[in-house]
Amino acid sequence: MTTTALPAASVPPPAPRPTVRSRLVPPMPRPAWAGWLGAVLVAAFAGVLRFIRLGEPHGIYFDETYYAKNAFSLWRYGYEHETAENADEMLARGEDAIFTGGADFVVHPPLAKWLIALGDRAWSLLPGMDAMTPAGWRVAAAVFGTLSVLLLVRIALRMTRSWLLGCSAGLIMALDGLHFTLSRIAMVDVFLTFFILAGFGCLVIDRDRTRARLADLTDQGAAAVGWLGMRWWRIGAGLFLGMAVGTKWSALFFLAAFGLLTVAWDYGARRSAGQRGAGLRWLGYDAVPAFVQTVVVAAGVYLATWTGWLATQGGYGRQWGAQATEGALSRLPDWLLGPVNALVSLAHYHVQMLDFHSGLSKPHDYASKPWEWLIMRTPVAFFYDGEQTTCGAARCSSTVLSIGTPAVWWLSILALLVMFGWWVTYRDWRAGAVLLGVAAGWLPWFAYPDRTMFVFYALPMLPFLALAIVLALGLAMGPGETSPGYAPWARVAGGVLYGVVMLLVIANFAYLYPILSAEVIPYEDWAGRMWFRTWIYGNADPGGS
Repeated sequence: MTTTALPAASVPPPAPRPTVRSRLVPPMPRPAWAGWLGAVLVAAFAGVLRFIRLGEPHGIYFDETYYAKNAFSLWRYGYEHETAENADEMLARGEDAIFTGGADFVVHPPLAKWLIALGDRAWSLLPGMDAMTPAGWRVAAAVFGTLSVLLLVRIALRMTRSWLLGCSAGLIMALDGLHFTLSRIAMVDVFLTFFILAGFGCLVIDRDRTRARLADLTDQGAAAVGWLGMRWWRIGAGLFLGMAVGTKWSALFFLAAFGLLTVAWDYGARRSAGQRGAGLRWLGYDAVPAFVQTVVVAAGVYLATWTGWLATQGGYGRQWGAQATEGALSRLPDWLLGPVNALVSLAHYHVQMLDFHSGLSKPHDYASKPWEWLIMRTPVAFFYDGEQTTCGAARCSSTVLSIGTPAVWWLSILALLVMFGWWVTYRDWRAGAVLLGVAAGWLPWFAYPDRTMFVFYALPMLPFLALAIVLALGLAMGPGETSPGYAPWARVAGGVLYGVVMLLVIANFAYLYPILSAEVIPYEDWAGRMWFRTWIYGNADPGGS
């Protein structure tokens, strides 16, 4: 019996062996311009929402009484200056002679206030616009709030490799009431959120670039890879995180968390690539440089944010060092003595700031504890006016209630549980990054149970909540048609869930919009939107009913 060999052409060729690069760095969606177009469109939508009626309420409200006036004094003097008792009313009338006395003691670094001042000056250059107007001192917050939406779309796209999920993350943040209200007021929290998100985004890009470089070297046959080149994106993260600390000290928690995160990613990449001696090489080539590129760079940037105070002579406590060290440093040359005294003064100023924050326990109607933030138990009424008569009803109300869109925050609780289960089960880096971002913005506050805190302290963790929601939706929808494990029924069910979630977010924001934006509405419409007693201005009914 004879056998006939099959023709060579009929034998299927062996499947190509997956490269290390294909495992470590999945390709980004193509074409690239489509992702940028989606990001720009979502950000433009967010910007329109934030700029419409930006000057309402007219005049200073809530903590603008500190930050707007601090911004003006920085522009004029280089440091924060005391103002007249009736400065708020003077600004509402368009008067700018509000400064009196001497330097003022403030408890937050100056960067965001410089940005508020720069925004006001840029606004005044536009035709028909004036400086020191409500829209002027709020425009920087609106710009940075809009840009943070753009950033989130790009970060989510890189993390999910999905245009749909990337744009959805940005849309969720654009439609969150807490982000919306803090993008329309001269306060510092939206700047803090932008810088933290920008730093995180730089680290995500650095992760992709570094893993690609490591994978290419491994695919070329390198059994052990040392230095992976200059990590410019990680240096960029240090720059942005330094700016975040220069806005508010709470960014220190994110700096510590992200510093650990980036070196953990490096270690995981070396292990996944099968590199020999991964632990020692990681310590010498990744961990130590990471400290310099993040913490040391951030420290330098933070010091630079105090340039105005250091370069002038009249700031609060500016001369303390010269008086405290009189005679002790007399041997120093004059060119060195001045900077040393300035740094000593700055260090003493920081001790005073820390004492203030450590002892801040004054009762407040809007104060809330960290455990309340995710459920939005106690929002903050930035503004309320019950004297309006232009709504066509017997009683009218106008309010700015700073509250997160409940559909976003309540759903994020479920999403975080999914992320925790996903990370515990599969150690997925995206779930771990989201959980760490939320933890850095939330858990440290539990260490200060007696401190006065407000719900807007939670804003920096909002981008990570949005990421948690879209990642959970991505899991529900499953892989696409061209991916292994595709299941049509799961895709349909997940698509329905996605549509329901996004419609809930849109509808909830639209319903709350009048009480987020100071629209004048009938009192009954305002009262109907106060779902819980703790949502009411001052924890009491301002209408008296």
